[in-house]
Formats: sequence, structure tokens, C-alpha cells
Amino acid sequence: MVTLFMLNIVLVEPEIPMNTGNIARTCAATGSRLHLIRPLGFDISDRAVKRAGLDYWHLVDLSVYDSLPDFFSRTGAEKNLWLASTKAPRPYTEAKFEDGCYLFFGKETAGLPEPLRTAHYDRCIRIPMFAEARSLNLANSVAVVVYEALRQLDFPGLCQEGEMRPAGSRQVVL
Repeated sequence: MVTLFMLNIVLVEPEIPMNTGNIARTCAATGSRLHLIRPLGFDISDRAVKRAGLDYWHLVDLSVYDSLPDFFSRTGAEKNLWLASTKAPRPYTEAKFEDGCYLFFGKETAGLPEPLRTAHYDRCIRIPMFAEARSLNLANSVAVVVYEALRQLDFPGLCQEGEMRPAGSRQVVL
């Protein structure tokens, strides 16, 4: 598989294995790298993680870090980043995503740590929603932002045309 463009998906302390598995599948489908920041709410070999990612795990470029400082020291991601948060001042559609950018998402119960949001306030983005809704599901949020970033970059390296089949026909995958 040749990847012409690379996004970096960073999950800070994810708690729910099925979300991480679904996000891994999104990474596999888009050629994005997946970065996990400990502590994790599950063991990476957890059956639920593997099951949610289906048979795509061999396509996922996965890295795990002990902490945010460990992540930043090993990646140098301080400048080319965007942080998704319900507390952000602007919608994700106003971000100008670039090749290799890092897209941060927080844990399901609390979001991103406040010190991280404060340090990068001008890089915080949100997905608009009704005020009564606390947040979207983490895996859904990642997919929304990833595909907006790829749209802005004209979906480089991704297949953009499907194949229509007559109604009632079935494709058998072996």
C-alpha cells in the first residue's frame, strides 16, 4: 500500500476498547497513523479492540506512548496539530489541515486535559452540535474530522470511485 498523505490520529487516554478498534479501522481505510497515549482503559490485545478493528490491524501503523511528554519528545508534534474538544472556540471546518498533521482526541469521559487545551488554544476545534448534547461518540468524532482533513487535501491516495452492482446481486468475499 502506497500512502501519499499521512494524518496522525492521537488518542489521549482512550477508555473504551471498541472505540479504539473502530478508530483503528478508520486509520486503516485512510492510511492514517494511530498514536495511543497511556494510560489506556484496556489492554491493547483486548478481544474487543481486535474485534472492532476487524481484519484491518495489519494495515494500521500503531504507536503507544507512556505519557503526553513522551509523545511530544518522540514525535515533535508541537506545531502541526489540531485538538478536538467540545470546549473549542471554532468549528473543525475552519481548520486548515496540512500533510502530516496530528489530530488529538481525548478520553471518552473527560476529553482532552485542560493544560493541553490551554497550551494550544488557537489550535482547538469542535464539531458543532446541539448544546444539550455533551458530545459525540469518540470514533464518530475521529471519522468526521479525519474525512474533513482528507477532503481539504482532495483525498490523496484514496480510491474515490466505487462500483455499482445491480440490485439484489451479492459479492462474495473469500
